[in-house]
Amino acid sequence: MSIATKTGDSGTTGLMYNRRVSKADPRVEAYGCVDELNSSLGLAKATSSDSSVVERVTRIQRDLVILMGELATLPADLERYITGGFSIVTPALAEKLDQWVQEAEARQPSFKGWATPGATLNAAALDVARTVCRRAERRVCAMSGSGEAVNPEIIVYLNRLADFLWLLAREAEGLGVDHEAAQG
Repeated sequence: MSIATKTGDSGTTGLMYNRRVSKADPRVEAYGCVDELNSSLGLAKATSSDSSVVERVTRIQRDLVILMGELATLPADLERYITGGFSIVTPALAEKLDQWVQEAEARQPSFKGWATPGATLNAAALDVARTVCRRAERRVCAMSGSGEAVNPEIIVYLNRLADFLWLLAREAEGLGVDHEAAQG
């Protein structure tokens, strides 16, 4: 079977369980942004020489597959999705990120002001991933605001992930950097 199925030539795309929607549907926009985030994290991972960062980013990428699957499933099909053995986003995913945020904050001095991305290639890649994460978060919020049923844990997860990516980017710039002075 070819990757070029031509089923999207009319401007529609497939969700789980053969549901078709417009490619401009807020649900497609939301999981598309999460897909872009996953790719951005792949770049951040590829530019990191820190095995802990590579391990954590890989784990996050696996979590994002769970987010995308859930977002690509209409509420009417969610029970079928879960019964089929697929995972959904639970508080445990964000709790893991909370723990990593606390660990990162314990390793770093406090920050004041704005960071200027680009001190290192890896920090820049992490900052790109962070901004894509914020866009994905906005798209999921917009989907929810338009009346679509959204698991609120997805928004919590994306919010926490953006915070964690900001911390990772600052670490990639080098511990002990006086960020306020560096911005001056």
